Amino acid sequence: MAEFLLELFSEEIPTCLQKNLRERLLDQFQKFFIEKSIKSKKSFSFSTPNRLIIVFEGVEKEIKTLSEEIKGPKTNAPDQALEGFIRSNKIEKKDLFKNNTEKGEFYFYKTKSKRLKTHDLLVEFIPKILGKHQWKKSMKWGEFDLNWGRPLKSIMSVFDKKVVNFQFHHISSSNYTFLDKDFEEKKKFFKDFKSYEKHLKKQGTLIDQDKRKKFIEKEFFKILNKKKLTIRDNPKLIEEVVNLVDNPNVLLCNFDKKFLSIPKEILILTMQSHQKYFPTFDDKNEVTNNFLIVVNKKDQKGLIKIGNERVIEARLSDAEFFWNKDKTQNLVKRVSELKLMNFFKGLGTYFDKVQRMRKLGGMISDELLISKEKVELSSSICKTDLTSDLVGEFPELQGIMGGYFSAYQGFDKDISLAITEQYLPIGLDSRVPKKPFSVALSVTDKIDTLVGFFGINEKPSSSKDPFALRRIALGIIRTIIENKKDLKLNDLLNYSANLYKEQGNEFTNQDLQKELYIFLKDRFRYYMREKQIRHDIIEASIYSFSLNKLFSSFEKAKSLNKIINNQEGIDITSSYKRASNILEAEMKNNEVEINNTTDPGIFKTEFEKNLYKKISEIKKYYSNINNDENYEKSLSILAEAKKEVFEFFDNVKVNEDNETLRKNRLELINLLCKTFQNFINFQLLKANNE
Repeated sequence: MAEFLLELFSEEIPTCLQKNLRERLLDQFQKFFIEKSIKSKKSFSFSTPNRLIIVFEGVEKEIKTLSEEIKGPKTNAPDQALEGFIRSNKIEKKDLFKNNTEKGEFYFYKTKSKRLKTHDLLVEFIPKILGKHQWKKSMKWGEFDLNWGRPLKSIMSVFDKKVVNFQFHHISSSNYTFLDKDFEEKKKFFKDFKSYEKHLKKQGTLIDQDKRKKFIEKEFFKILNKKKLTIRDNPKLIEEVVNLVDNPNVLLCNFDKKFLSIPKEILILTMQSHQKYFPTFDDKNEVTNNFLIVVNKKDQKGLIKIGNERVIEARLSDAEFFWNKDKTQNLVKRVSELKLMNFFKGLGTYFDKVQRMRKLGGMISDELLISKEKVELSSSICKTDLTSDLVGEFPELQGIMGGYFSAYQGFDKDISLAITEQYLPIGLDSRVPKKPFSVALSVTDKIDTLVGFFGINEKPSSSKDPFALRRIALGIIRTIIENKKDLKLNDLLNYSANLYKEQGNEFTNQDLQKELYIFLKDRFRYYMREKQIRHDIIEASIYSFSLNKLFSSFEKAKSLNKIINNQEGIDITSSYKRASNILEAEMKNNEVEINNTTDPGIFKTEFEKNLYKKISEIKKYYSNINNDENYEKSLSILAEAKKEVFEFFDNVKVNEDNETLRKNRLELINLLCKTFQNFINFQLLKANNE
């Protein structure tokens, strides 16, 4: 058994490309080993900013290929076809034999089993595998034809302690690597992975990304525990810094406490997104002037710490300047500046958008029974922070800074909060606005955007959604449902479309309302799936779906999903299924026309009377409820009908010879099914034994 070691040494590969590189290339090599029947015990891949390492352990040095029959042309094919087959397979005519198949008689030849050296296969196929790798972004350099993520410097390739010699574009493989990316004259030869890893580790280089991550997290814990500080969970940033370093070292730095007067979002964003630092928080979850950094070497003289503190000082000084300038700029006066900012081609400017939002928000305020003036004011100024220097520098803070500006300038707290939360929720797990004015502004903004982009046919495709319209639609649905409030969404969508037309925007989508209905229905289905609601209950809920009843439909589905597998759920579904199955069978076998009229006067049994009485009780219950339906109670009432339903079917002959009695009993069963369907379309539910 032998070992295969491959290292690709290049200039620094961006963090976003490293994971894909190590996973995809390892996968390609694993497929190659399988295709060539090369057995190995273990394989893995590592990456650092400069190195991609692939290792296979316990590899067979030699493989034996089995003989196989290769099919050639038909026996009646032209001579040229046969000659081409002989030439391409490097055989002679005497090696051929004929064989009959389902498609006729063909020439065949049988290959001989042979032994191949794994080393030779690696020489042949490594360049091919490397050449197949598809980069998301690649580059060329110098006069070379090679496309790679960053300039490739060397390839170390060793099998069974010997170099695997091959040529990949302008680079010849070898059994050495560079020890220092900055001093390429420092080379070292290696025969196996163990000595390679050990030597690099001695220099402080951890090639295993998982070990680097554990080291960094351990150092974080030690420092934070000592200082009684915390950091927020940020897997994406951790992953990024792990791939930025190979000789990790964690430092605790700080900045001047005066910057803590700046809104904390600016501090956090500056440190995390711009500098890849980790802000720290005290026991009250307030941001502190300490932060953690991960650097790529030991800071023997403290110069790295000083340098990073100077960088953050400069960044925060700029932020402080912008904050002090922007917070004093009158937001109402800034509304006119939105005329210079295009929202989207065909949808007007941001000034046009806020005018539409002001009117649409007024309509929503009537439904939510809140101050129309406040909603209109928050709609008018909600986008003005886009004209600020701070949002120009930190686009991620739009909305948040508007909230700070409005609070500083003395606007009502409800208005400031609404502006801060206007973009929420931003995903399935994101926080949803809960205050009425925040709900109004959030839904208003999203409806305006959704209607506009659908109106000009900028809709999501199966694989692309460049304007995040699926997320926006889900945000509308979540905001409505999680605030336990049905909104007349159909009317709001229609009104929004009319507001665009009033501004002179011509929509090219002639099926706007229909497509919005289908799109929101699909997003509602997705939302319920994510809430672990059973598939058939979802389909039953949206059978007669209304955009105006999102919350009600969801609550019905959730309540039924909760009890569907217990006795109450079984009683409901078994009652309905027994009734609907008999009704369906009788309707098929008899030419009976149901006209929804049951005559209690011709009932012949107590069982018919009891069932009719129970149905009447359920109908009375539904006629007395408005928008305050208790769905658990509704289901309980339906479940209680099982006794009368089963006694009826156990004791009454539905397929009566007397046509009048038969029709009346079928009418009774039909009345039962329709009464159940006041809650949901039970016809689409699976029985518990299905």
